[in-house]
Amino acid sequence: MNEGRIWLYVSPSVGLPLFFIGVAAIALIVHASILLNTSWFGS
Repeated sequence: MNEGRIWLYVSPSVGLPLFFIGVAAIALIVHASILLNTSWFGS
């Protein structure tokens, strides 16, 4: 598991919240774009 080495450079107490904030932001952007760009869902 090569991805495990990231914790040698980034503290888990910083990296994990940033990861979860990133996931939540992507989810909100996707949902907002669906709401704003479809006629069958937004109204």
